[in-house]
Amino acid sequence: MSLATLARVRFADIEAASHRLEGLAVRTPLLESPALNARLGGRVLIKAETLQRVGAFKFRGAYNRLSQLDEAERERGVVAFSSGNHAQGVALAGKALGMPVLIVMPSDAPKVKVEATRNYGAQIRLYDRATENREAIAAELAAQRGAVVVPAFDDPDVIAGQGTVGLEIAEQIRGLHELLVQVIGPVGGGGLMAGTSTALRAMAPQARIYGVEPEGFDDTRRSLEAGKRVGAPPARRSLCDSLESPMPGELTFPVLKENLAGVFTVSDAEVAEAMRYAFAELKLVVEPGGVVALAALLAGKAQASALGVTVIILSGGNVDPELFSRVLAATL
Repeated sequence: MSLATLARVRFADIEAASHRLEGLAVRTPLLESPALNARLGGRVLIKAETLQRVGAFKFRGAYNRLSQLDEAERERGVVAFSSGNHAQGVALAGKALGMPVLIVMPSDAPKVKVEATRNYGAQIRLYDRATENREAIAAELAAQRGAVVVPAFDDPDVIAGQGTVGLEIAEQIRGLHELLVQVIGPVGGGGLMAGTSTALRAMAPQARIYGVEPEGFDDTRRSLEAGKRVGAPPARRSLCDSLESPMPGELTFPVLKENLAGVFTVSDAEVAEAMRYAFAELKLVVEPGGVVALAALLAGKAQASALGVTVIILSGGNVDPELFSRVLAATL
């Protein structure tokens, strides 16, 4: 039996994660904009994970994982590797649980994410993404400390924590007495959409679920077409730093293969336009990787439905101020 089968996240795991997160994670709202509905020709609701603790959904999975460590593991602490949002989620979860945290971050990570991670009390080990391997560094540091490595997405407890996004969406739509037709969200390593789609398959099986990736980092789309995990060709870089995963996860891919109706890709220009629209029309600050679902709709890659509600997940708002000002000024 494969590791992916053994570690498969069940709906009950997501329900348990929801109980652990109660009173700690923000139950983020579904926001609606008449202007956006009019432009897209259907009712679109925004799951605003930009308003989550640490400014991104990552706190959900991080806390669900760390809260299940035993006393000895908590004393030795955890090590994680991340370009920013997972780093912040693990740092804050560690702070809340009183355990040491060390994060391996690329030296070119957005400064706002590095500083926030440090401010949550974590130690940081910077590395050069062009010449060093973050997984190897994290493994070595964890071995030295006897610490637990907390992956950004390929972990059943992390996936279950992220799945509470989908659980909340289904509950909130039921409260509105509306039909949920589709959910669109970002895909990097796949933890968010693997967990979210698992919850939605149990609670809103009629909904079609789509992922969105940046051009050049469409490894999940390519993997779905191939029927197996494949990496995207090396790309220069993407504006969406949080979605630059080279390959879908071993645990997440089988779930995405089973649950996703498809994957859209968006360009940096389309992402920047969506960031400007979110700021000007929705009054939301959204980071590049967090805005791709909106970008897919605005660019006509995805379509709103007249048959019911479309929910898009805006997954994070931790954008570097200098980059954000350049996006708003259209000088990228």
